[in-house]
Amino acid sequence: MEQSGRWNSRLTFILAAVGSAVGLGNAWRFPGLMAAHGGGAFLFAYLIALVVMGIPLLMMEIAIGRKVHGGALRGLASLNKYNKPVAWAATANAFLIVTYYAIVFAWVLMMAGNSFRFAGMTGDTEAASSLFFDLIETTGDTTGWSQWPIMVIAFGVLAWGLIYFCIRDGANSVGKVVKYTVFGPIVLMIIMAIKGFTMPNTGAAMSKLFIPEWSKLLDTGLWVDAVGQVFYSLSVVMAIMFAYGSYLDDKTNIAVDSVIIALSDLFCSILSSIVMYTTMGGVGMLDDMSTSGVATAFKIYPQAIVSLTGSGVFNAIFGFIFYLCLVTLAIDSAFSIIEGVSVSLSTYFGWKQKKVTIIVCSACAVISLIYMNGAGLAVLDIVDHYLNQINMILIGVLECIAVAWMFDSKKVLVEVNKNTNKFKAPKWWFVTSLKFVTPILLGGLFVINMYELISAGGIYGAADGYSVWANALFGWGFSILVLGSGIVAGLVLRRRDKKVVIPSWDELDKMTDEEKNAPTLISRSTGEPVQK
Repeated sequence: MEQSGRWNSRLTFILAAVGSAVGLGNAWRFPGLMAAHGGGAFLFAYLIALVVMGIPLLMMEIAIGRKVHGGALRGLASLNKYNKPVAWAATANAFLIVTYYAIVFAWVLMMAGNSFRFAGMTGDTEAASSLFFDLIETTGDTTGWSQWPIMVIAFGVLAWGLIYFCIRDGANSVGKVVKYTVFGPIVLMIIMAIKGFTMPNTGAAMSKLFIPEWSKLLDTGLWVDAVGQVFYSLSVVMAIMFAYGSYLDDKTNIAVDSVIIALSDLFCSILSSIVMYTTMGGVGMLDDMSTSGVATAFKIYPQAIVSLTGSGVFNAIFGFIFYLCLVTLAIDSAFSIIEGVSVSLSTYFGWKQKKVTIIVCSACAVISLIYMNGAGLAVLDIVDHYLNQINMILIGVLECIAVAWMFDSKKVLVEVNKNTNKFKAPKWWFVTSLKFVTPILLGGLFVINMYELISAGGIYGAADGYSVWANALFGWGFSILVLGSGIVAGLVLRRRDKKVVIPSWDELDKMTDEEKNAPTLISRSTGEPVQK
């Protein structure tokens, strides 16, 4: 098994994990959910979900990755051979997610590169709100396949080039990049927050953001969104934290570092919310904060940018800083997903990680072409719903079952608390979360999402005019492809001349680091390791 290095310091690992966790969802989804669910009431629910579900799951994946010196496939297979379908599904789902996340990254790059246009739009909110949609030449539905805007393709190529550049040497190159891409957006957000506090209506904005509407806690939708946001925000169930854990040494205090990562992610979510609220409040658009996602970043916020001051130059500079901040947030999350997939494959099959990374990046880049045309925004909306709202939640439930029921979560806890006399994860909290609380909460979220899908006629986005064939192909098609590939690859697929040998969890305790890194491909005819 060939793997690209180790983290050169504890800080590097924390920065890489924080960079993966803190993404575009923190910048535009979290503020929108705060507005939609009573400000502080949502924050209260989010904190509960973070403690009872998010942090234990984060600790678990990091610990398994470190124990086996490998990614999701090697990690879950070491617990029980019947866990392979879950690991394959998680890897395949992450593979497809990054194909469109990279294009969102490209869109953000494109907006940063075109922020100078805001200088000529002072006060023209209509022109500002349509800028992005004009650049991508979207049709608003799935009929724009003949439109291939050169600018989108160019920035798409640039995005994939940057992603590969960041992970070309595994932990070594990631460690160098995250020092800038993690601290960078925090500094930029602080600058924008300071500017926000100088704008009108700051008091009203902060009141709306933090003063809770406690009655909202009775709304099941609030809890569903809080659990979902924790789940998506921490980069769990995407093979990422297994990979990042595999680069750790045994001296790392996983329990403490996981808490630091989770709290850092929360801090960035709150900071970005302050930026959004003060800016939107300052231009009299605070009520629009109940919208989250692409509409916030590419339609609503441009309106706020051109309404900031009477100086077009200042507005353009502020717009550039805003989108530059989103660029640095997006790139960490994008390359971390690729890293999770490539480490999962390379450490399972014994392949060279650099070659796997090139292949994965190339394959993902080709698939991402489906989002670069006039129908791309609609297709992305469909795919994102199915892969995130259905697949990731179901995989999360299965992952908890794989660890807590098909194995023993108490053994994983030993790895979490290994070599530390400081803060240790409590047994009752960790085991109860993985065995009962997390699978039940995620299972409930899955049932609710499926109910809503069926209630809408079984076709997601019907109200938005998306075609039946598009939902069938890109929605259910991609979803079934992921789950089906997990079953086929995990239970059916066998290499004729070679077999993959994964040491069990207990066998790993008796092995040195060198033995853990030994080739995993064994010839069926000779029984000898196959060197790659």
